[in-house]
Amino acid sequence: MLAVAYALGVKPSWLGKRELFRPPFGWILRRLGGVAVDRSARQGLVGEAVARFAETDHLFLVIPPSGTRRRAAHWKSGFYHVARGAGVPIVCAYLDYRERVGGIGLVLTPSSSIGTDMDRIRAFYATKQGKYPAQAAPVRLREEEEIDAA
Repeated sequence: MLAVAYALGVKPSWLGKRELFRPPFGWILRRLGGVAVDRSARQGLVGEAVARFAETDHLFLVIPPSGTRRRAAHWKSGFYHVARGAGVPIVCAYLDYRERVGGIGLVLTPSSSIGTDMDRIRAFYATKQGKYPAQAAPVRLREEEEIDAA
């Protein structure tokens, strides 16, 4: 991610668990745009991220939606709620290991329909393959499952 950002001339900020930011390497991660977060309890992370957008003129916040290195049942929805709350677009980036390319693709301003927005995101990522395809979470949010169940 950092190499692609550098090649595109973008200095991203990204969220990482606070344990990564301890000495001796914490200062390097902060210098590379890292923002330490406490994942042990819910602390209004979406609200904090929305406020951060309001406080700055330029912010490229990278939020990996799968949120884990293991297979999950769905994507985490924080990226979506941050974008809606801050009134900023979702910029879909990728590293396609099958094609050995990375970049930025779909730019989507969230609408009032989470299903429609996620359908566009699913279509974009349908042709992309991660390094470990068997561990990839389905491009689906828990909220979508709850809507379907209702």
